[in-house]
Amino acid sequence: PPLEQLLLLDDASFRHYFAGTPVRRAGYDRFMRNILIAAGNSDDTALVPLVETYLDYQAAVVRAMAVWALSQLMDQHAWITAKSHYLPAETDDTVRAEWNDGPDFS
Repeated sequence: PPLEQLLLLDDASFRHYFAGTPVRRAGYDRFMRNILIAAGNSDDTALVPLVETYLDYQAAVVRAMAVWALSQLMDQHAWITAKSHYLPAETDDTVRAEWNDGPDFS
């Protein structure tokens, strides 16, 4: 399936779509982490809005990969805007590190 379709899956849809497969056993959070890595490697800036939805996700591993993916896909203005919005409220050190290790536009 296209990345767009996979990024739209919620936990219930994921469980239904991958029922009876080894993918289902990996669990939604690890699966979404991998999909976000694929999105970041895709060079498809159209995925940015879908990736951004994971910046508020409960699991830090998913949020961290959303940040990394956006660091690969966003232009300077969008990155700085997102970082200034999300970083101050972020409490997880791993996610904060992804924000701080993102692109250096100076």
